[in-house]
Amino acid sequence: MANIVLGIGTSHTPLFTLESSDWQHRAEADRNNPRLNLSDGRWVSYAELLAETGPRYTEVSQPSELERKAQLCEAALNRLADTLEAAQPDIVLIVGDDQGELFGPANQPAFAIYHNDQLITSDAFGRQGSPDWVKTMGRGYLMDTRHTLPGQQAFALQLIEGLIDQGVDVTAVASCGDGGKAGLGHAFGFISKRLFRQRPIPMVPLLLNTYFPPNVPSAARCHDIGRALRRVLESDRSDRRVAIVASGGLSHFVVDEALDRSVMGALVAGDAATLRSLPRGALNSGSSEILNWVLTAGAMEGMPVAWSEYLPLYRTPAGTGVGAGFIVWK
Repeated sequence: MANIVLGIGTSHTPLFTLESSDWQHRAEADRNNPRLNLSDGRWVSYAELLAETGPRYTEVSQPSELERKAQLCEAALNRLADTLEAAQPDIVLIVGDDQGELFGPANQPAFAIYHNDQLITSDAFGRQGSPDWVKTMGRGYLMDTRHTLPGQQAFALQLIEGLIDQGVDVTAVASCGDGGKAGLGHAFGFISKRLFRQRPIPMVPLLLNTYFPPNVPSAARCHDIGRALRRVLESDRSDRRVAIVASGGLSHFVVDEALDRSVMGALVAGDAATLRSLPRGALNSGSSEILNWVLTAGAMEGMPVAWSEYLPLYRTPAGTGVGAGFIVWK
């Protein structure tokens, strides 16, 4: 059987690709966002959010605090990269969501696997006219130009066939298409750039639709898919060393510490019931990426958590930002 040697979960916020002094650009986007998602399912403008919460997060969104949190995030990412390097996987399965980089409204699969020996990234953040900070973000996401990353087509096809036999209907993606405009997005490029440390580790992208209704799988279904993925890997007759990485999350664009700590606690405790019962209203917009962690938790079920960390990153007085999470199963 394939040997699942490691599981990782990590946020992939643009804040990880920028100096803390540039986090102001994301804060400005929050202030101009007319649809900030709350965990009770409501959508509000920044002015409405500020009226509801008051400026209670003013102190923790000051530049000195942002820099302190940025250093802690860097240390956590370095720890993940060290752990991945020590595990020496032959293949890394990355569970991430697409945000219009590869798919669009004309074709939005609920769950897909990209099977190719050459994986192409989108160049959406490096195009002419992009602000300098966006280009910096693009480099951190491998979305400054169209990068070619190593895949593992044969293994990906084996996963597709195995999941179909397990009752999981998988969309099979053989190439980017779209005249050179489409490509893998930040959920995948960030992991390769930040955690692989330039090692050409073959990856298999598992693309979960978390962002775009009406075909977003429920938390319970995501957990089921993770369990099915584990069964397929356990049936593989090879001795390949496999790592699984959940990319994205946690709560954003309004930080919800209660939600994040509940999710992190359930992951550490192996509390499948809590993960499977996460309500749809709490999983809109960026917070929907928690589903990537739920799927991965299903695959890692029974394997203990070796380390985890949670850092709420507030960037405005009203509490917008992202819950940064990091976890290791091994």
